[in-house]
Amino acid sequence: MCLSITTIGHLLRDSRTQLNSQPKNVNMSTLSNPFRTVFRLPSRNQRINWFPGHMTKGMRQIQQKLRNVDCIVEIHDSRIPFAGRNSQFFETITGNGVKPHILVLNKVDLLGKKQQRSVLKQLRAQQPELRNILFTNCKDQRNHGVLDILPLASKLVAESSRFNRTQSAEHNIMIIGVPNVGKSSIINVLRNVHLKKRSAARVGAEAGVTRSVGERIKIQEQPPVYMIDTPGILQPSVTDDEMGMKLALVGCLPDHIVGEDLIADYLLYWLNRHRRLDYVQLLGLSSGPSDNISAVLAEFAQREGMFHRVKQYDGQVEMMTNLLAAARRFISFFRTGQLGPINLDAEYSHQN
Repeated sequence: MCLSITTIGHLLRDSRTQLNSQPKNVNMSTLSNPFRTVFRLPSRNQRINWFPGHMTKGMRQIQQKLRNVDCIVEIHDSRIPFAGRNSQFFETITGNGVKPHILVLNKVDLLGKKQQRSVLKQLRAQQPELRNILFTNCKDQRNHGVLDILPLASKLVAESSRFNRTQSAEHNIMIIGVPNVGKSSIINVLRNVHLKKRSAARVGAEAGVTRSVGERIKIQEQPPVYMIDTPGILQPSVTDDEMGMKLALVGCLPDHIVGEDLIADYLLYWLNRHRRLDYVQLLGLSSGPSDNISAVLAEFAQREGMFHRVKQYDGQVEMMTNLLAAARRFISFFRTGQLGPINLDAEYSHQN
């Protein structure tokens, strides 16, 4: 994805014209919204879906192991507390609440305390069956939410009807959730905190690192507590385009499945719609806020010197902006918190 220097000039002029077309005596901040109010995928038939074979296999393996599981810990990304949670987890895995269930909203450092309170209130109002909710930051071993997981799980197991496992002194905790929300990282942190041992679960920055239900990993000696890591499993079909884009933006789908340019466009759409215009300064956009992702990436790439040589069909080599590199950098600003704390479901929670 690249643009010539000449094309950049046209894009920037178009971008300025788009915003300058507003009446001169009207301040942009007083307008209801000068940007897109609906995000549409490029193709009407396009859907943001990713359900590879290992997810089907993983769901089957999870169900086979449930008989020997005492508690379910569901990990999700706190930036999308409502979007993308697999409904099959509560209905099928926990047996509609028969097994103790804890919802852990991870990466809370990217959400912020103020929004954390709002999310908790909305979740309890809309899903009263979610009685046990924790907010965690798996990068911080001293995080209260992380340290509360094991005591809460042990308490719930002790208070539950364990059926066939009543006589067992061991506690088996299964970790479930969608891809790339920190399931394996939380297991490793708890193992390190309680046993002072090194990581045992494989982790990675991309979705799909864990591809099958793993063996039990010991977390605590007395009473013996084991955790079972599982692959991230999405809903087989995501019919809501915005839900699919939110999952892609937080990294629950591999970037190449959706395309970095489309993910960057959704991020721009969301920031503009919610009047989070700090990106203008962060990207150094002299042209101001824009709804044109190509113009935004072109100006950012030019300012940062993101160029590469492209050989044309006639054999000539032309220096062009690397919009793909610019899109990746823009997305990374969101994922690393440089755009500030963000709840992508803020509008959803407000409406409900």
